[in-house]
Amino acid sequence: MNELSLFPGCLIPNRYPGIEKATGLVLDRLDIKWGELEEASCCPAPGIFRSFDKITWLTIASRNLVLAEEKSTDILTLCNGCFSSLMDANSILKSDARLRNEVNSHLKKIDKEYRGTVEVRHIIEFLYRDIGVEKLGRAIEKPLEIRAAIHYGCHLMKPTKDRKLGRAEYPVFFDELVEAIGAVSIPYEGKMSCCGAGGGVRSAMFETSLKMTEYKLDRMKRAGVDCIVNACPFCHLQFDSGQAELEREGKVYNIPVIHYSQILGLALGYTPQEIGLHLNEIISRGFEEKITLVQK
Repeated sequence: MNELSLFPGCLIPNRYPGIEKATGLVLDRLDIKWGELEEASCCPAPGIFRSFDKITWLTIASRNLVLAEEKSTDILTLCNGCFSSLMDANSILKSDARLRNEVNSHLKKIDKEYRGTVEVRHIIEFLYRDIGVEKLGRAIEKPLEIRAAIHYGCHLMKPTKDRKLGRAEYPVFFDELVEAIGAVSIPYEGKMSCCGAGGGVRSAMFETSLKMTEYKLDRMKRAGVDCIVNACPFCHLQFDSGQAELEREGKVYNIPVIHYSQILGLALGYTPQEIGLHLNEIISRGFEEKITLVQK
C-alpha cells in the first residue's frame, strides 16, 4: 500500500489539535501519501470497552478497520491506546474465525464486512521502520540541540510478543528517532514506568495517578531535561495537565511536553505556532527562546 489513513482518535481533535496539524505537516514534508479516515469513531478505548464487553469492543474497532479496507489503506495512529485497540482487534479477528463471523454478523446490519486486509501502524513505528533514522536525519532543516526525556508509554511496547519492537524494558527506536533531529535522549530513573493515566487510573484513582506522574517528573527534572517527548496524547495530557494540577499544590516542574510529530515538525522548520505548541498548558519561556534561536 502506498497511502495511509490518518486515525487521530478522540483526545487529539478535542484537546490537542496541534498534534494532528503537526502530523499532517510532517507527512507532507516527507512525501508520504495520506488522507483522513472519514466517519471514524472512537477506537474504542481498550481499557474500558474490552474489559466489559469483548464483542462490542471488537465490533466498534472492526468498523474503523473496515473504513480503511474500503480505501485500501493501512491505518496510521498517533496514540498508543488507539494503536493497541485497533492492532489487537485486527490480530484477533484475523486469527479467530468464530469471532470474525460474530462481528461480521453485526457489521452486516450497516452493510459492512471485515476482511482483514489492512494493518495498523503507529507514527513512531512507521517512521522508524518505513522511513528510517538515516533518511529522517537527512530531511532535518533545523537540528534541535535539546535534552529530551523520552516517554514511550505502555501500549506502544506491550504486549511485547505482539508489538515486536524490541525488548520492552530497554527499547531504543524512539530514542534514535529523537536523536535524528539533533536532540540528546537523556537517561532517567523510571523511564519505562507508566505516566499514570492509562487503564482508567486517572479517572478512578486521580490522586494515585498524579503521584505516578510526579514520580516521573521528579526524575526527569533531576536529569536536567529541556522537555518531555511522548508518542501518545493521553500520556501528553497526563504530563501537561498533570503539571498544572501539581503546580496548584505548590509543586512546580515547568517541563514542556511535546508529541513526537510536533518536535519533528520543529526540526523540519515549522514554527511553534504552526505545530500547536502554544495549545499546551505548560510552556517554558526558556524552551521557546531556545527553539526561536535555532530557527533563525
